[in-house]
Amino acid sequence: MQDAILILDFGSQYTQLIARRVRELQVYCEIHPFHNFPKDWKRFNAVILSGSPFSTLETNAPHPDLSFFLGKIPVLGICYGAQYLAKIKGGDVASSKYREYGRANITKLNSNSELLDGIPLNSSVWMSHGDTIIKLPENCSIECSTSDVKIASFRFDNEETYGIQYHPEVNHTEHGVQLLKNFVYSISKCSPSWTPKAFVESKVSDLKKVIGDGKVVLGLSGGVDSTVAAVLLSKAIGERLFCIFVNNGLLRKHEYENVLNRYEGLGLNVKGVDATSDFLSKLKDVEEPEAKRKVIGSAFIDVFDRESMLISDVEFLAQGTIYPDVIESVSVNGPSVTIKSHHNVGGLPAHMKLKVVEPLRSLFKDEVRRIGKELGLSNELLGRHPFPGPGLAIRILGSITPERVKILQDVDSIFINALRDENLYDKVWQAGAILLPVKSVGVMGDERTYEQVVALRAVESTDGMTADWVHLPHDFLAKVSNKIINNVRGVNRVVYDISSKPPATIEWE
Repeated sequence: MQDAILILDFGSQYTQLIARRVRELQVYCEIHPFHNFPKDWKRFNAVILSGSPFSTLETNAPHPDLSFFLGKIPVLGICYGAQYLAKIKGGDVASSKYREYGRANITKLNSNSELLDGIPLNSSVWMSHGDTIIKLPENCSIECSTSDVKIASFRFDNEETYGIQYHPEVNHTEHGVQLLKNFVYSISKCSPSWTPKAFVESKVSDLKKVIGDGKVVLGLSGGVDSTVAAVLLSKAIGERLFCIFVNNGLLRKHEYENVLNRYEGLGLNVKGVDATSDFLSKLKDVEEPEAKRKVIGSAFIDVFDRESMLISDVEFLAQGTIYPDVIESVSVNGPSVTIKSHHNVGGLPAHMKLKVVEPLRSLFKDEVRRIGKELGLSNELLGRHPFPGPGLAIRILGSITPERVKILQDVDSIFINALRDENLYDKVWQAGAILLPVKSVGVMGDERTYEQVVALRAVESTDGMTADWVHLPHDFLAKVSNKIINNVRGVNRVVYDISSKPPATIEWE
């Protein structure tokens, strides 16, 4: 059985970072909401309790029953998780006189601590809390302190249960990775077996068992996720995989033709379906972002239902769902609200007879790329920027018309091609343009204009869970802006988005 860590999410903004750090140690982990504890918890080597925007002193704070695994397997509580452990075991938590946010330094340290092994005194740690533990339960020992927080870390003497007030998962904490490595390797006895090669071997074997002699239909998008999913499935079931690439009318300029040509060399059985009119007609007068996603998701299902019925005896529909899609579509009882729905998350309507297969559901974006490399896919394909499932629909704010789609396709093409020409494409994680639902006054050829505004967006990220805007050269942005305004009829103003995630999302809708 594969070694694994369970992460219970109490709604912290850092929960996904905990998962990323554990995965970087080549150990598999899963995030589950605190109120939806997996029944098969015994398959996990250990549990990590996340932080939370709640206070343990609030009546509506998360209060799950942990008794069935506490003391049986290693547990690490972080921030809220640490305070909750202390409180349910008989300790006291109080609102701190000094709300501690930001850097602090370890002033006292238990040199014999297995959790803090290799972490030197005076190390900088990142605090983010308003409450503090003022009294530990019985049979507990303080592991470290800062100048303002006496109980910055503790351990239950008779079990492998630990609590830390600071956040080891953030880069601001020195030696945070070392602490997690100590917990994952030394305390939880996990081995670094979560590798691309091991994943491919395990997933291909699983797919063979699940699919058996059945046939699978897969919707290709041209992106990394669906392509890697297709190659994985092809490796498992060969010619029983039937791929469909749908032109929803919301792709990038010439993307439909280019993608079909690209797949020819991969040996995949791909059918192109131009459903532009289906999508655009259903999106007419739809402006609300979530409504757009639902309309597009429904239209995709209609197309797949129609096309799959043309293939005899198809049993499965494969999707390129990845872990951030799943995480962002799940609400953690209030604190982590659903950010946005994803058209390929949540299963299929009852009328469809296909079972869903999601080979990449457990992977972050960078892990998908590593799997693709293991499968022998080219760097050019694996280096493609992510593109949203709903396409340009969520980059056209407001109403969607053929005319507005063409404007954005032309703007996007100029921007993306310029990034390639200036050798900036590979330095950006994701880039695109957004057509705003506002007009601005301009002057062209001594005449007054009143035309569209577009925003350019370029971010750097690892997996899309957090992102920062890219500081593109000013002369580059000036050149692109000039080319867009001179070549795209209907646009007279270009702006650049300098928002990070959080608080903003990568896409505008």
